[in-house]
Amino acid sequence: MKTTTILKAGILLMILVSCNIKSDKKSDTEKVTSEVSESTDSLIYAEEKHFNNIKQLTFGGDNAEAYWSFDNKLLVFQSNFKEWEVACDQIFYMDPENDNLRNKRPDMVSAGLGRTTCAYFMPGDTTIIYASTHLGGDNCPPEPERVPGGKYVWPIYDTYDIFIADLQGNVLQQLTNEPGYDAEATISPQGDKIVFTSTRSGDLELYIMDIDGSNVVRITDELGYDGGAFFSPDGTRLVFRSSRPKTDEEIAAYKELLSDGLVQPTAMEIYVVNVDGTNLRQVTDLGKANWAPFFHPSGEKIIFSSNHKGARGFEFNLFMINLDGAGLEQISRDPVFDAFPMFSYDGKKIVFSSNRNNKGTRNTNLFVADWIE
Repeated sequence: MKTTTILKAGILLMILVSCNIKSDKKSDTEKVTSEVSESTDSLIYAEEKHFNNIKQLTFGGDNAEAYWSFDNKLLVFQSNFKEWEVACDQIFYMDPENDNLRNKRPDMVSAGLGRTTCAYFMPGDTTIIYASTHLGGDNCPPEPERVPGGKYVWPIYDTYDIFIADLQGNVLQQLTNEPGYDAEATISPQGDKIVFTSTRSGDLELYIMDIDGSNVVRITDELGYDGGAFFSPDGTRLVFRSSRPKTDEEIAAYKELLSDGLVQPTAMEIYVVNVDGTNLRQVTDLGKANWAPFFHPSGEKIIFSSNHKGARGFEFNLFMINLDGAGLEQISRDPVFDAFPMFSYDGKKIVFSSNRNNKGTRNTNLFVADWIE
């Protein structure tokens, strides 16, 4: 609730973002034409020095939380693209090198029932893990009503559970069976552990379990939403987003929303913690919403999405920061929305979601690029 998502699921900040903002690409001749090139550096903004050979992968709807297979050949992601005949977020997978999704729907892994979120490849790349509400009903659960001037909130559906399915969409195993929300699962690079977010304690906390769903251990225990966690490359640490209410007013507001199955994701910072729950540290202190973190291949930096520089609150870009909170660097430059970054396991590529090249629509598409240090 990648995140999510979470949630990233359909629980995504991307539904906030849409506007037709004039941008300054590398040059006038390089600007994107109405016929989108599927692989062109005209999709790279002038200061995006870490991207090369960018390729647009999807062409409509909200597409997010794209994560690599262990062999770096496939991507699993969630989408609500109506032309793919889905009513809300469902899970798909694709071959980013060879598939052309302009006129072809990718293979759907989820069953098309309920709402799904936060899919991730399991070791061996023949199965995936994801969360779904389908045990609570075939229909998409209702989204929170948006009212002018009202709080922006994410729904935390208590019908979410975590499942393993094969690439043909057959559910092979249900990993969680506790009352309440269980979602936002990701796998360690070593393929032996799963981290996820759950409300089984009464709050949104991180848990780790073995790859078969056994030996569940609670990792966080402070009041607030802890979610969207990923393992470090060596599997010894977790990075995650968190909203930690401090004042009596903030605590009361958080608890009231949570009792209604909601969270307000407008104030979040990035944290790291050891996989045994020790050495919890806050990495960012930027204000506003800092989320969708992922470890740099070195394990010494974190890439994440943030609106802390945005004047209107919904301009999200990718940033990178050292584990000690120093060395903040802006990575992406879309004037509206960049989020959900993930490095390939070999560190050569990065995939992310962006509003770039959507011609003023609400579409959030997937992009893959070579990563340049």
